[in-house]
Amino acid sequence: MPNIIEITDFSAPELDIYARLSESRLYHYHEPDLGLFIAESPKVIMRALDAGFTPVSLLSERKHIEGEASEVIARCGEIPVFTAGFDILTKLTGFSLTRGVLCAMRRKRLSKPEEVCHGAHRIAVLESIMNPTNIGAIFRSAAALNMDAVLLTPGCSDPLYRRSVRVSMGTVFQIPWTFLGDDGPRRPYPGMNRLKKLGFKTVAMALRDDSVSIEDPTLLSEEKLAIVLGTEGDGLSASTIADCDYTVRIPMSHGVDSLNVAAASAVAFWQLGRRRLR
Repeated sequence: MPNIIEITDFSAPELDIYARLSESRLYHYHEPDLGLFIAESPKVIMRALDAGFTPVSLLSERKHIEGEASEVIARCGEIPVFTAGFDILTKLTGFSLTRGVLCAMRRKRLSKPEEVCHGAHRIAVLESIMNPTNIGAIFRSAAALNMDAVLLTPGCSDPLYRRSVRVSMGTVFQIPWTFLGDDGPRRPYPGMNRLKKLGFKTVAMALRDDSVSIEDPTLLSEEKLAIVLGTEGDGLSASTIADCDYTVRIPMSHGVDSLNVAAASAVAFWQLGRRRLR
């Protein structure tokens, strides 16, 4: 039976994780053990549960208890389910942005890059991408467009930040991912070499005079490709580009010289992942 708790005291410490703790504090919530993250909406929460994440508590608008949230609540056992009417819940910071249901969940220990890449033929590598919205959008494209895994350098935003999870529509729980080791700011040389030892040819997405077109048939013929995307403003570091096997650009029209990294990722994943569809 679910443990339904009507909210009467907004200062209750049980609500801190939903209303008053930053992403960083959630990450370190059980330190030295793994911390927490927040999943929003029944669909996203169900995908997290399917991926084996453990729920801690739920926060739901009252009308969803026997409606949209009922299946989620049934799967979560006897954890606390905090509830109230929508007009009350909007007093909690950020609740008005959700689809009626929030779930606090425990993080899982991350796998090593070698484990994440085992059996993969197409992977995405993200360097210093700090915008959680872009991270979420890239994950959604990676899951939909034939990427087998995602690797992130330490300068990237955490894929389990609340906005990233929401924008990804829960695909952060469907595609394997992990962080590359900390090789210093914007110098992931050991990370690139690590991928080459695993048999991947590395593709730097960058606007340079010596870039080849993303339509180059040589790229599609490669058995294993790692598609490397850089930060929103400056793109990939020069050292990363130099360490990649290919430098690739997306042909553009009307004098446009660049795309948002999330949009560029979708184009790159579609074109370079097509080998998987043959």
